[in-house]
Amino acid sequence: MSAKLKLNFWQIWNMNVGFFGIQYSFGLQQSAVNPIYDFLHASPDQIPLLNLAGPVTGLLIQPLIGAMSDNTWHPRWGRRKPYFFVGALLCSIALLLFPFSSSLWMAAGLLWILDAGNNTAMEPYRAFVADKLDADQQPIGFQMQSFFTGFGQTLANLSLFIFPLIFIGKTGSLPTWIYASFFLGSVCSIGTIWWSMKTTPEIPPTDEELRAMKAKKGGIIEPIVEIFGAIGEMPKVMWQLALVYLFQWYALFCYWQNSSKSIALSVWNATPDSNPAAYETAVGWTGLVNGWYNIVTFLIAFALVGFAKKYSPKNVHAFCLLLAALGFLAFPHIANKYLLFVAITGFGIGWASMMGIPYLMVVADIPKERYGVYMGIINMMIVIPMIIQNLTFGYILKNFLNNDPRLAITFAGVLLLIGTFCTLLIKTRKVTQ
Repeated sequence: MSAKLKLNFWQIWNMNVGFFGIQYSFGLQQSAVNPIYDFLHASPDQIPLLNLAGPVTGLLIQPLIGAMSDNTWHPRWGRRKPYFFVGALLCSIALLLFPFSSSLWMAAGLLWILDAGNNTAMEPYRAFVADKLDADQQPIGFQMQSFFTGFGQTLANLSLFIFPLIFIGKTGSLPTWIYASFFLGSVCSIGTIWWSMKTTPEIPPTDEELRAMKAKKGGIIEPIVEIFGAIGEMPKVMWQLALVYLFQWYALFCYWQNSSKSIALSVWNATPDSNPAAYETAVGWTGLVNGWYNIVTFLIAFALVGFAKKYSPKNVHAFCLLLAALGFLAFPHIANKYLLFVAITGFGIGWASMMGIPYLMVVADIPKERYGVYMGIINMMIVIPMIIQNLTFGYILKNFLNNDPRLAITFAGVLLLIGTFCTLLIKTRKVTQ
C-alpha cells in the first residue's frame, strides 16, 4: 500500500461520517425492533430467537466480506467502498419496508436483510480506518467511529421519544411514529455513506500488492480458505479478547432485549399486555435513556484516546466495563425514571470504549495486508456470543429468571463484571509506528 499521509481532523471526520448512518440503523435495531415484536404480540422468551438474525448474518458475512475486500481493487470504486455502498443500499431498503411488517415473521425476515446490509458495510469500514491512518492516527480514527456510534444511536433513540409526540395514532398494526423513525434511518443510511465515499479517496495498492491480489484465485472458496488460515494464525491477544467479548456481548444483548420491559415494570408497573398505553410510554422513555447513554458515548469518545495512550487500552477498557457493570446492576432497581439516566451513564462510558478501544489492543499484532479479514474475525468474536445468547437466554429467562426483564439486566451486570476481570488478564504490546 502507498505511503499514508497525515490527515487533519475534518478529513478523519469525513471518512467516518458513513458510520453515523450505519449506527443510526443499529440504534433502531437495539431500541425499536424489540418493541415492534412486542406490538406484534411476541412472548418474552421468543425475543432472543427473533433477534438471531443479527449475529448469524454477522458470523457469515463480516469475515467473508473482510477477506474479499482485502483482495479487491478497482481504479474507480476502490477497495472497501463497493462494500460500503452495497451494504448501505440493503439497509435503506430494509428500513423503508420494516414498518409495513404485518406479522411477526415478516418483521423477523426484514431484520435478516437489515443485518445483512449493516454487516456488509461494517467491517470494511473498520479496515478502511486501518488502511488510511498510520499507527499514530489510528486511535483518533477508531474513536471517531465511536463518536459517530454514539451520535447516530442517540438520534435513533431520541426519535423514539420525540416522534410519538409529533406522529399520533396508528398506521396498520404499528404506531405511526415507527414509520417516521425508520424512514429517517433509511435516508441516513445511504446519504452518509455517499458523503464518505465522495470526500475520502482510498490509498491505491502498490504494484507488488496488486500482483499478489491477482495471483490469488477468485470465487467464494478463496476468501473462506483465507478466513480459516487467518484464524489458525491469529495472534494470542485476539484469543484473549475473544474471552472478554464472550461475556461482554452476551450481556449487551440481554440489556437491549429487556430494557424497555424492565423500565415499564420498575417505573410504571406495566407489561405490554397488562397496560399497552403505559408500555408505549415506557418504550419512548427507553428511547430517551438509551439516547442519553449514546450522548455520553460521543462526548467521552475522544477523551478515551488520551487515556488509552496514558494508561494503556487494556486498563481503560477494564475500567469502562466496570462502570457499565455497576450501571446495569443498579438499573432494574430504580423506580424514579430520572435516576435511570444516572445508572445508564456507566454504560455510555463502557459503550464508548467497546466501539474503539479493543481495536487498539490488537491492531499492532495484525499484518496490514490482512486488516479486512482480521476485522471480520473480531466481529465473529462479537456475534458468536450473541448467537449463544439468542439460543440459550430464552431458556434461562423462562426457567431461572421467571421471565422477569429486571433480572435479565442484573444478569447482564454480573457478566460485565466477569468481562472486566478477563480484560485485566490480556497481555498486549505497545503500538509502534
